[in-house]
Amino acid sequence: MEITGIQFDNLMIDICWLSLLLLIGKYLRAKLVVLQKLFLPASVIAGFLGLLLGPYVCGKHLFIIIPQSMMNSWALYPGRLINIVFACLFLGFSVPSVKTIWREGGPQLCYGWLVGMGQYMVGIGISVILLTPVFGVPRFFGCLLEIGFSGGHGTAAGMAEAFNQLGFSAGSDLGLMSATVGVVSAVVFGMAMINLAARRGYTKVIKSPKQLSSEEIRGLIPPEKRRHGALITISPDALEPFAFHAAFVGVAILIGWYMLQGIKSLSANMEPDLFKSFPLFPLAMLGGLFIQIFAGKTGLSKYLDRKTFDRILGLALDFLVISAIASIKLDVFLAFFWPFSILMVVGLVWVLFATWFIAPRMLPDAWFERGITEYGMQTGVTALGLLLLRVADPHFRTPAAKSFGFKQILYEPMLGGGFITAAAPIIIYNFGVTISYLVGLASIVVALVVAFFNGWLHASKK
Repeated sequence: MEITGIQFDNLMIDICWLSLLLLIGKYLRAKLVVLQKLFLPASVIAGFLGLLLGPYVCGKHLFIIIPQSMMNSWALYPGRLINIVFACLFLGFSVPSVKTIWREGGPQLCYGWLVGMGQYMVGIGISVILLTPVFGVPRFFGCLLEIGFSGGHGTAAGMAEAFNQLGFSAGSDLGLMSATVGVVSAVVFGMAMINLAARRGYTKVIKSPKQLSSEEIRGLIPPEKRRHGALITISPDALEPFAFHAAFVGVAILIGWYMLQGIKSLSANMEPDLFKSFPLFPLAMLGGLFIQIFAGKTGLSKYLDRKTFDRILGLALDFLVISAIASIKLDVFLAFFWPFSILMVVGLVWVLFATWFIAPRMLPDAWFERGITEYGMQTGVTALGLLLLRVADPHFRTPAAKSFGFKQILYEPMLGGGFITAAAPIIIYNFGVTISYLVGLASIVVALVVAFFNGWLHASKK
């Protein structure tokens, strides 16, 4: 009992410290112009602040404010919180028909698949050609690009157990660093591309990103512009509405957990056992989807408020990002500095090339707005993609937001943290690079063929 009490106390202190860093990060974002221009989320600022105050920076030169024991505890949180994030993805949504999804989001899906799977192609390609022979990194090292860029901090943290099982314990930390590079690249290069596109007349709505309001830049909403963040769908006298919705998230994760245990028991005698190190979060996402389908058929869906699930998702994601960035092991990053840096540069060049040269030839009207949204998602997170779209299309007058949303319904279960993201290192480890690479390349060809026969490929619309 005493150990449990100590662990509970540690958990409370951890949450309090993370809360303090989050508030300081928000204060710095609201006060410092340079952070406002970068559009860095408060959680990212707080994560860097925690990293600065920890043993890898202050502990090396000054004194440790956040001890190593607390950092070790924080490192465990992202792998748990990512399950909450993915369990919320489909809860509270009205699932449209496949025909509607395809009609509205088909071009975006084909383009997104090309960019996302292309991250694997260039990442694994540079690993086989250069990084593995010269630096001795594993051949699935290139997967860190998609895991960090398209997947994000939560996906990288959720892959920790898989990387440990594959004998590459540094993978999760490098994935977190990859996600951090992706977030910074999303805002820095994203804003630069919006400025350039506006000057060249590629944007449909804005002529300059300076049209953003002061509250959007500072992240503080004045009273007259505030809106409701959630709806109360059940009586608080019977059950707190937030607890009601949180319970569905917990059940979604539980469904995913039992699915994972069942799959692992069935695959235990397989050789190789592909699901031995498979993470929980993609199955938690399926659990949420099953609940939403059930709720839609039984009438329960009218009591599920999407905005409340957004608040739960956002809460988990903010604390996930803080703890993930703050607990990055810088010594691991420095040990893999050159192969990691080369991978990041190659990956960033690919996504920039796709945005600037492939998007105008593959996306319909408002190609830039659609492309910049995809760029933000493919290098950072979905929220950053929508942020960049908000800059380029402040009132969502173009069809970019709608097409991107429909695309995500089909895309998220597979890439960007879905099943392919989770399985790729495991498949490469067990079946080798050649067959994995050919399958990925074939999927890109299929996406291009589908786009061609649907008339989505065309001459540049610049």
